[in-house]
Amino acid sequence: MSAFSAVEVITAKRDGDALSDDAITWMLDAYMKGEVADEQMSALLMAVFFNGFEPRELLTWTDQMIASGERLDLKGLSRPSVDKHSTGGVGDKISLILAPLVASCGAAVPQLSGRGLGHTGGTLDKLESIPGWRAFLSNDEIRSQLENVGAVICAAGQGLAPVDRRLYALRDVTGTVESIPLISSSIMSKKIAEGTDALVLDVKVGRGAFIKTHDRARELAQTMVSLGTSHGVATVAQLTSMNQPLGRAVGNALEVTESVDVLQGGGPGDVRELTLGLARIMLELVGLDVDPASKLDDGSAYATYRMMIEAQGGDPDAKMVEGACKDIVLAPQEGIIQSVDALDVGIAAWRLGAGRARKEDPVSAGAGVMCLARVGEFVEAGQPLFELFADDHEHLARGRDAITRAVVLGETSAPHEPLLLERISK
Repeated sequence: MSAFSAVEVITAKRDGDALSDDAITWMLDAYMKGEVADEQMSALLMAVFFNGFEPRELLTWTDQMIASGERLDLKGLSRPSVDKHSTGGVGDKISLILAPLVASCGAAVPQLSGRGLGHTGGTLDKLESIPGWRAFLSNDEIRSQLENVGAVICAAGQGLAPVDRRLYALRDVTGTVESIPLISSSIMSKKIAEGTDALVLDVKVGRGAFIKTHDRARELAQTMVSLGTSHGVATVAQLTSMNQPLGRAVGNALEVTESVDVLQGGGPGDVRELTLGLARIMLELVGLDVDPASKLDDGSAYATYRMMIEAQGGDPDAKMVEGACKDIVLAPQEGIIQSVDALDVGIAAWRLGAGRARKEDPVSAGAGVMCLARVGEFVEAGQPLFELFADDHEHLARGRDAITRAVVLGETSAPHEPLLLERISK
């Protein structure tokens, strides 16, 4: 007979008590065995949402999520391993550039990534717009590609922290996604199980991010940094602004094209700035004294990108698809752009077909938004602000309706907002 019952564990957390290590271990193990029902685990997640975890509870919860599956063994590689995780934003194509860039500097970058949901884009969705590219690799294929190419971007294996998939599905339908302990354990259990030596966390804050305030973003970053370092992973977080879209392209194939521009030494300045900022931290954490800007400018990073895409069956020379239906959104009057709302642009891209409402929904490779004007620029009445792409006129109309109020115009200079807000380490 068990020493615990699900109701007792739920009640204890509901009443604000700290759960014992044994209670947490039993609850997660029993849930995976089917002895704790979905509705009972949902009740516990809601109790955690309102009452949180003490540091010891969170550490044990995360440990048990890791222990629910396998760990990827990266020991024996000839390169030090370092990864990056973003909490999600609009136009956030940084992984596509950063992984081959840092690999070209001598590191191994095991970028286990996910798909988009809602207004934020998914790295796998973007890369799957490249003909032939495949997201699913075996552990042996991941190790081989890391050794031979230096970078891999692929789906996390089914064996890594499998309890997290079940818990996230419950959180998604019970209103418990936005809990710092639950976000932290979800992200960090998979990253720790991945086996990387070091990790940089790009924690987005602002209108287009899941976390809207600086204080809450800092709390999330500090919690994840603490979890990483306590598990022997050198971890640093960088808070970055997500009030306006990152770069000009928002959408799957559109973002691949813009990423290649940056890898070839061009592209939008903010994308290059953030990529280099994160790359420098990653290289610092694994002790590589290399200037990543030189690898963008001399073609090394682009060469590594091509090898990475080809290694996963993709054609780096393939022409990227564009939505067959297009529209231009014009400025209603002249003025200086005060803001470009990242959330509005992200929702527009989603409604154009570039995103999904549910994990099982398909996405369009060619749908999306090109932001033709940026904060601080002066525009004339009738000047193009956005170019919209969709596969059909119905999606095009939905996207246009969502983006009509994304830009605010004014007569004065727009205040400058830094992209890199704060670095957080242990």
